[in-house]
Amino acid sequence: MKTYQDIIIKPYITEKSNNEIASGKYTFVVDKEANKTEVREAVEHLFNVKVVNVNIANCKGKPKRVGVHLGKTSDWKKAIVKIDLDPKAETYIEKGGKQTVVNKKYKTSIDEFGAAQ
Repeated sequence: MKTYQDIIIKPYITEKSNNEIASGKYTFVVDKEANKTEVREAVEHLFNVKVVNVNIANCKGKPKRVGVHLGKTSDWKKAIVKIDLDPKAETYIEKGGKQTVVNKKYKTSIDEFGAAQ
């Protein structure tokens, strides 16, 4: 079984991904076999945030050339994770009809995003 650190490899920092941070979207390079559920659990556990949405894209490697040798970089997978910027208390009904409110403390940003590289 993979740990959460094995699923999230590193943040993917580009000009576009930096602009999307203001709207709560963070981009990560993830394990090639990871699915949306695993990415959601890993981000929620590692960064203590509430994940709203996860989008995943498979990225093909680019052809490279070193002298006369041809090759390509490896394929990789990226995940764009949207977090909840205004987490509210969760309300649900317990057995017997009693209403319960759970107020978990979630952060509204990922502070380690820029410093992880």
